[in-house]
Amino acid sequence: MKGRLSEMPLRIFSPQTTAGASRLRVVTPDEIEGREARLPVRPRLPRCRPAAQPKPSGPSLFLPQGYEAGYRYPLLVWIPDATRPFDLGTTMGRLSLRNYVAVEMPAAPADADQAMWDAVDRASASANIHSQRIFLCGAGQGGTMALRLACRYAAEVAGAVSLGGPFPLDEGSLARLADVRRLPMLLCTDREGCEREATSIDRTLRVFHAAGATLAMRVYPTTSRLTRSVLEDVNRWLMDCVVGQPASTPSLTY
Repeated sequence: MKGRLSEMPLRIFSPQTTAGASRLRVVTPDEIEGREARLPVRPRLPRCRPAAQPKPSGPSLFLPQGYEAGYRYPLLVWIPDATRPFDLGTTMGRLSLRNYVAVEMPAAPADADQAMWDAVDRASASANIHSQRIFLCGAGQGGTMALRLACRYAAEVAGAVSLGGPFPLDEGSLARLADVRRLPMLLCTDREGCEREATSIDRTLRVFHAAGATLAMRVYPTTSRLTRSVLEDVNRWLMDCVVGQPASTPSLTY
């Protein structure tokens, strides 16, 4: 794998506590599901508020429920939108608790290429990863970054998903056309975004058609990018790619 390992400790979301990982923060899937299942309860305010606890820093790693060390898992590299909060555990709890290992990249890194390979190296050091099933996923600006990096490393990644981020048309992203043609990509938007970005979307579809490349497009009624229904649809698309049955023709789904 490219890149060098960083010394920053990982936060791991795992079905069980892993031996020898005392430096790692472990969150179980039950806790992830509990975040959405618990009803909000307004606590009694103390007379003196305690000091705020520091938020754990560093990238996060998600291990699937029932993790088996002998199986090579697909890897999802998540690139957050720098303008919105992102929680890897909650996102994977809605997408799939069993199918993937996932790792979080920093939002808007100074060197996106190096940050991507650092994330892949971190995940590979902690879990059994299938080197030919690495997918880049992102929301908003992170989605555009996922498509950009996927085209740049089309021979080394298995696909890309953008949730609300437009395709980077004017950056020479299709320069490695032979590799990009075999790369499945999913572009997700909402109805308002489809109307607002109609010209850009039309250009994108025309460019992909002329290039003979594969781009699946989904249009959802909701403006929320990381809802359970949207992520379940993304999971179905990803699994089609993993098992070798990708959507070979562009699609527009309402």
